[in-house]
Amino acid sequence: MLKVVDPHIHLWDLWTRIYPHFEKPGKGGANAAISRSYLLEEYLEEGGDEIEITGAVHVEAFPTDPVKESETLQAVADRSSVPIVLVAHGDLAAPDFGALLDRHAQFPIMRGIRQVVNRHADPKLNYITRDLMYEPGWIGGLKELGRRGLSFDLQLYPHQMAQAAKLAGEASNTRIILNHAGMWADRDLAGWKAWKAGMRELAARPNIAVKISGLGMLDRNWTTESFRPLVLETLEIFGPERAMFASNFPVDKLTGTFPTLWKAFAKITEGASAAERTALFEGNARKFYRIPG
Repeated sequence: MLKVVDPHIHLWDLWTRIYPHFEKPGKGGANAAISRSYLLEEYLEEGGDEIEITGAVHVEAFPTDPVKESETLQAVADRSSVPIVLVAHGDLAAPDFGALLDRHAQFPIMRGIRQVVNRHADPKLNYITRDLMYEPGWIGGLKELGRRGLSFDLQLYPHQMAQAAKLAGEASNTRIILNHAGMWADRDLAGWKAWKAGMRELAARPNIAVKISGLGMLDRNWTTESFRPLVLETLEIFGPERAMFASNFPVDKLTGTFPTLWKAFAKITEGASAAERTALFEGNARKFYRIPG
């Protein structure tokens, strides 16, 4: 049985009333399968008798009340049979960001912050209305995370990577974990080259690691072979010591099962050493997110 520490999951209980976006099935019902509560018990059963989950990182799921999400997840973690830690939500540029971190800090599972910065000319790919990384206060928030020993989960597109690399250099004491292998959204040759160039810029910053996850969001009819070039290129650029596999469940549940996803990652890396595979599937997630063994 393959053992994994999953460094990118989402749980949401719609009874908390802080996830209105998951109460709707999406355009054409595209997200109907996850427009419901998704709880710890269901997640822990996803591996069946093929994948053993030995730990997980809950990443913020766009809550309307970030502290309530942290409080809810602490209660979930307290009763979990496997260790769970939290990447909470916060606006790095907000004047009260420090005060928000103080409130998150009351929860022992708190490890860092994610604020999605994806901007794209295609409205279907655009997540936000602000160019966050260019706002004067944003770099201050990024540095503050480092001062507190907290990490930042970075989700963006390739054309934004140069700016992110610049800011990572300025906030060199903040550990940054790139989400979803940099989200290669423009799926043509020019887009592939831009993605590789941006990934190299990010990898040149020693404080950045990468999660290979969320690939099904941009490759909805994926196969192991369609994943292979991106996975191998990511590992070549960052090295197995700064990369980790993750499920992005239940979002990636829309495009495949949990065992099928993890077995695809295992198949692609079957040529790696035992030590490298242990790092990619368990060790690096434990190290970067300080997950108890």
